[in-house]
Amino acid sequence: MSEPVRLPFQQPGPMQPAPRLRRLQAQGPIHAIRTAVGDPAWLVTGYEQVRALLDDDRLGRAHREPDRASRTGESALFGGPLGDFDTEQADHRRMRSLLQPHFSPKRMRALRGRVETLAANLLDEMAAAGPPADLHAALALPLPIAVICELLGVPFEDRAQFRAWTQAAADITDRARSEQGLAELFSYGQQLVARKRAAGEVDADVISRLAATDGVSDDDAAAMGMTLLFAGHETTVTVIGNGALWLLTTPGQWAALVDDPSRIDAAVEEILRAPGLGGSGIPRYARIDLVIAGVHVREGDLVLLDTGAANHDVAVFADPDRFDLDRPPAPHLTFGHGARYCIGAPLARIELQAVFSQLVARFPTLKLGCAVEELTFNPNVLTGGLTALPVTW
Repeated sequence: MSEPVRLPFQQPGPMQPAPRLRRLQAQGPIHAIRTAVGDPAWLVTGYEQVRALLDDDRLGRAHREPDRASRTGESALFGGPLGDFDTEQADHRRMRSLLQPHFSPKRMRALRGRVETLAANLLDEMAAAGPPADLHAALALPLPIAVICELLGVPFEDRAQFRAWTQAAADITDRARSEQGLAELFSYGQQLVARKRAAGEVDADVISRLAATDGVSDDDAAAMGMTLLFAGHETTVTVIGNGALWLLTTPGQWAALVDDPSRIDAAVEEILRAPGLGGSGIPRYARIDLVIAGVHVREGDLVLLDTGAANHDVAVFADPDRFDLDRPPAPHLTFGHGARYCIGAPLARIELQAVFSQLVARFPTLKLGCAVEELTFNPNVLTGGLTALPVTW
């Protein structure tokens, strides 16, 4: 038997899928692989299997023997097991029940106007400065940070600090740096909660409301707040940049959205689905022995649920590697599924709708300011993403 393939898969270019991954997908929905640090794992790439397993209690983030568990990398957040094996499911239900009300449809609807205003202000500044511009620095980075700061009650002027800590925490190659970044972020959260308590803030923002909730300690409020701070901007920064890149470089797609702005919802869903070409996965550990698509998976095994590959499963998405605003609607798995579905999904959609509806209206002649081959991405952090996106108009 040949040695299992080792992650990461080699891509011919940043917008091209890894040929080896697509060959594996054609062979079946689950594959024995080695992670980037050489540990054994299973990579699940089939849409049907990934969707079902995302909501399967037989998989979890905790491990009975965490020191012996396979790791995906050196990130303190996602490199290895998290949580207490015996209480993981109850802990997760409690956390979701505490956070869900702060992301209710009513609260998100109330936030939409503010998100649109923040986006408009950033585009005003970009227009005033004139072409060329770096869309990453002008819009993709500052908007999600501004939005999550307002929602959580984090001072916007602290953004350089916490951005540095979240980038360090997301490092998948340097565990000491990742652990230090996470510790700095948590310490900052503790100080923020203490300041809000001292100021008597109760209903001003999410962190204040969490701190005022019965049964929630200050450390719990700090941990949940900083988790939201991290998750609430890192991924959206990446999606805005990648979405703009795919719209601008796929023939006809930018013009199609300019000509018919009512297609914004379809554009957002394709931006969420298509750029994540697959080749990694959401880490889970088997809590018991189980069978996945005929393959026996043992208790404790690392199972990577590759939502990106699932979003490019030819059984669900015709010509899946094509970026296409005319694609018939089908539910992608970018936000997960079931009990662990991302609670921030409505906020992310609001931000993407605000960004791209205004961008095409304000800059209909927008185009990429360099060759695709000149663009650089950050391969050392969880979310990857562009380091810059030069544009002109």
